[in-house]
Parts: sequence; structure tokens; C-alpha cells
Amino acid sequence: MKSKRFAKESKAVTTEIVLPNDTNTLGNLMGGRLLHLMDISAAISAHRHCKRIVVTASVNHVSFDKPIRLGDIITLEAQVSRAFTSSMEVYVDVWVEDQTTGERIKHNEAIYTFVAVDQLGNPISVPELIPETEQEKIRFDGALRRRQLSLILARKMKPEEATELKALFMGS
Repeated sequence: MKSKRFAKESKAVTTEIVLPNDTNTLGNLMGGRLLHLMDISAAISAHRHCKRIVVTASVNHVSFDKPIRLGDIITLEAQVSRAFTSSMEVYVDVWVEDQTTGERIKHNEAIYTFVAVDQLGNPISVPELIPETEQEKIRFDGALRRRQLSLILARKMKPEEATELKALFMGS
């Protein structure tokens, strides 16, 4: 297994059109359908990073900022933002394409965590991630704080052990 991979190597792009069966009674894309699409895109991204079986460990953040309407063309862009021992944080950005101008407007985002597993379902190590762009570096840096917060909320880490969060809120 390659010990390091660039973030861009994990990018997964999916484009869909919102059909009547995907919408609620207001004509908007149902949140559950969007979560399904994001989970698949994020899983493909995580798999591309580690080249192993991956399972969804958590959905750490979902933002439904703007409604997505019937007939909208949506593009989901998923990319690993940081890799830990066996887990990977994956950012998913959801864009809606203006069908007249072609302009893409960001409507939603989510952060997923995936774990790489072997054929028996046991966690296995994943390659380190190398961020290159400014956005990749920002997301990479924030991933450790998000991970520590998630571990605290799951009672798997004591707040006093969260060095990144302490540095953020206490200034070291």
C-alpha cells in the first residue's frame, strides 16, 4: 500500500437531475435522498484514497443551506480532507447548475467519516493525505479539531485530552 496520497486523487464527482420521485410535496429534493447521494459519493472518495472496503462511521455535519428544486441539475464533489489511522474525513460539496447560464451555485455540504476495513470488518490503516491547494489545507487543518470534538461528544475522548480544541479556545 502506498503510504501517502494527494487529496486530489480521492476526488469523486457525481451529477444527477432531480426527478419527481426525488422530491417532497413542496417540489424540493428530499433531504434523505440527498444524504443517500452524498453517502455514495463520499464512500467512492474514501475508497479512492485507501483502495480498500470502506464503511460509513458517522455523518459529522450536514448543511441544507438552500433548497434544491425539481428539475435542478446537481453536482456532488467529494474529497478526502484528512486521513487518520484507519478513518478518513470526507467533505462533500453540493452544487446546483443554473440551466440558462451554466453557473454553479453551492447549495449544501456535508462532512462524513469513513473507516477502511478488511474482509472481516476489522479496521485497517490508510495512507496519509497530502493537501496541496489552499482549501485542501484549510480543511485538513480543521479535520483534527472536528475529530476531537466528535470523539468528545461520543465519550471516546476526555475534553482535557483535546489538544487542538484547547489551543483553539484557550490559546495554547
